[in-house]
Amino acid sequence: DARDPWESMNRSVYHFNDALDNVAIKPAAKVYTAVLPSPVRTGIHNFLGNLGDVWSMANSALQLKGQATAETFMRITVNTFLGLGDVLDVATEMRLEKRKEDFGQTLGYWGVKPGPYIVLPILGPSTLRDTLATPLDIQGDMAQQFTDPATRNVLSATRVMDVRSSLLQTVDVIKEAALDPYTFVRDGYLQKRENDIHDGNPPSNFDYSESEKP
Repeated sequence: DARDPWESMNRSVYHFNDALDNVAIKPAAKVYTAVLPSPVRTGIHNFLGNLGDVWSMANSALQLKGQATAETFMRITVNTFLGLGDVLDVATEMRLEKRKEDFGQTLGYWGVKPGPYIVLPILGPSTLRDTLATPLDIQGDMAQQFTDPATRNVLSATRVMDVRSSLLQTVDVIKEAALDPYTFVRDGYLQKRENDIHDGNPPSNFDYSESEKP
């Protein structure tokens, strides 16, 4: 696949991530789900989501999306002051749409090509463009702005558990149903990223395979 010139290396990293997930991350996510009641997990998810909205708002502004920037600002304000410190997602009930934007999307919006597909250790699927944007995305995460290292570490670990616990069934289904889970994940990721950049409305004649070539 022309989009994946480093496939041999990527498959090795994919298998490493899969082994790490089976040994540590997936069991921890199952414990997280079993120990914490659903309302508590929902509150944690909302809190982390509101922290992420700050960086999404910044990237919406960088993409000159005025309405998205204003609505995300309203989401943050409403959930912070009416959502019991972000635990309740009041903004969604008010039909303020949640938009997830990152710096990789911002680069794509301004015409930077994705480059080759890359599988990063622990972080998983990416592209060269998104990999270069990752350090800035990490620094832009409000969870990283806490001065106490222990607090930052707890928030980072909790975010991993929040994401992985939401994918427990999905990952298992992919592994069981896909003839080659690696290519399934790769193709799904690349298509999703193009949809993200075009806000879910890529041109009708859009060719995913061509767009992702280096």
